[in-house]
Amino acid sequence: MSFSEKPVLTGEKTVLRPFTVDDVPVMAEILRDPDVLRLTGSPVEEFGAERLRQWYGSRSEQPDRLDLGVVDRATGELVGEAVLFEWDTHNRNCTFRVLVGPRGRDRGLGTEATRLIVGHAFEQLGLHRVSLHVFAFNPRARRAYEKAGFVAEGVERQTLLHDGEWIDAVRMSVLAHEWAAHRGRPTAPSA
Repeated sequence: MSFSEKPVLTGEKTVLRPFTVDDVPVMAEILRDPDVLRLTGSPVEEFGAERLRQWYGSRSEQPDRLDLGVVDRATGELVGEAVLFEWDTHNRNCTFRVLVGPRGRDRGLGTEATRLIVGHAFEQLGLHRVSLHVFAFNPRARRAYEKAGFVAEGVERQTLLHDGEWIDAVRMSVLAHEWAAHRGRPTAPSA
């Protein structure tokens, strides 16, 4: 089991692929989007071009995390990222996050990207648990995670200070045996 290998994962709507430094201008635009900043709890500060070049230019060299760009197959455009990080090798678990910019929203790209990378975590890397947290004011993301088989475990109270208001986060996870049973489609119709 290793995050050193950076695969290309292909679905019907999306391709997840390793980042290159050429992705920096698109990711800079995505990371300036007010909805991306708010829904991910990211700081409002601008990510500098050099910082983004260093970050996205070095993702393929990171052995303890998997950062993949989300590409819309219909347009060939990079629309976001899907990431496995906080890897706990002994307990075979990690944390997951995904973000999709404005050009990739409301078409199921985030749900499919979630299924692709989480499927890779279980089916190729042999992980036991993948977890995430989603802020209470992001029901669209929570629905996407639930469609991919994540189950709410509890509430992390007042984890984000946003516009002077404390926002809760919901902790969610999916386990290997659950994934094996539904492959990211827990409510799929029976055949």
